[in-house]
Amino acid sequence: MYIFIMIFSCIVDYIHALIIDKNRGTFKAKLALISSIFINLSLLVFFKYSDFIISILNNSLNTNIPLLQITLPIGISFYTFQTMSYTIDVYRNDAQVQKNIISLGTFVTLFPQLVAGPIVRYSDISKDLNHRTHNVDKVYEGIYRFIIGLSKKIILANNLGIIWISIKTTPFNSLSNLTAWLGIICFTLQIYFDFSGYSDMAIGLGKIFGFEFLENFNFPYISKSITEFWRRWHISLGIWFRDYVYIPLGGNRCKKSRWFFNIFVVWFLTGIWHGADFNFILWGLYFGFILILEKLFLLKILDNTPKFLRHLYVLFLVIIGFVIFDITNLKDIFNYLNAMFNISNPFVDKQFYYYLVPNILLLMFSIIASTPIIKNILDKNMYVRFIVLIFGFIISCSFLVDSSFNPFLYFRF
Repeated sequence: MYIFIMIFSCIVDYIHALIIDKNRGTFKAKLALISSIFINLSLLVFFKYSDFIISILNNSLNTNIPLLQITLPIGISFYTFQTMSYTIDVYRNDAQVQKNIISLGTFVTLFPQLVAGPIVRYSDISKDLNHRTHNVDKVYEGIYRFIIGLSKKIILANNLGIIWISIKTTPFNSLSNLTAWLGIICFTLQIYFDFSGYSDMAIGLGKIFGFEFLENFNFPYISKSITEFWRRWHISLGIWFRDYVYIPLGGNRCKKSRWFFNIFVVWFLTGIWHGADFNFILWGLYFGFILILEKLFLLKILDNTPKFLRHLYVLFLVIIGFVIFDITNLKDIFNYLNAMFNISNPFVDKQFYYYLVPNILLLMFSIIASTPIIKNILDKNMYVRFIVLIFGFIISCSFLVDSSFNPFLYFRF
């Protein structure tokens, strides 16, 4: 049934873009743009945030409004942003209006990246919609990239997720310091391989069909500042918020107080985009606060700090951020952080060795694979690359045959 919501979004933006193009420079064009944004955001708010808003009202006003319990349409956060970007780009004259609704519909419903990104802008693939090039090299590159993404998800992310879920479902007050750290490190690696794996598969499928999607990840865990981290993590979302929220608000070309306000708005929206819960808002504001501190003085300090310590600084803050991100209950977030840092807890216990020993190779390989080391080796040696491709595919299929349904983490956003 939810396919009709996506079709409706497509028709709405198709019609509004035609109105904008026909009435350029007039109030009618601006009204059409506002109308398009309002309709798209209304759909997103209704399906994604209605129960969240009702819960806030019930808690604040002591009302008893029943929750709607609406199932979230898969990919709505992604295709809503894509259709809005099309209308906005047409209004700004950054993209030509598409008069063929089938071509626009192809852009909106492009299945390789539809449900979890990368967020593709119409201007990035407008030429490819009707003038794609196909050749053996592109197909090979696409298959290779797809299998790399598949291997990240099936071999690494899913197995790291098993460790994290097992530790997360253990009472937090019984966790030793190192067990708590091991759990969240596993999730930090899991979400990277899960999400970047999906992006690799989407980019690979795009190449097979003749489309060139932008990169969505660039080894974020090698970053030396949080500013750099967010230039490497979920790149398409960062670009979207920069171009359609941050810069229109004034960016950094304004008073310092207004600049900080712009950053907080962007990171509040980044948090709430990920989910209808307070932990996501807290997660967004957490990174917004760190980025402001970096712009004020931390980047200057980091520039004079050894690279190793800068990497540790980033990893420490990112790992803390993922505690906030994945544990939805605010009290549980505090309890888990307490398990990580409370010196009265046991530093290490048998449980830690129970999780670490059988998974040590998985963890070591995952850490290495989160850096460019393996990619550089594969790029230099075509034979090794081909062997990895074959074995990655075979091992992934073996895991798939023996596993239950395990969707990508970002499907829920």
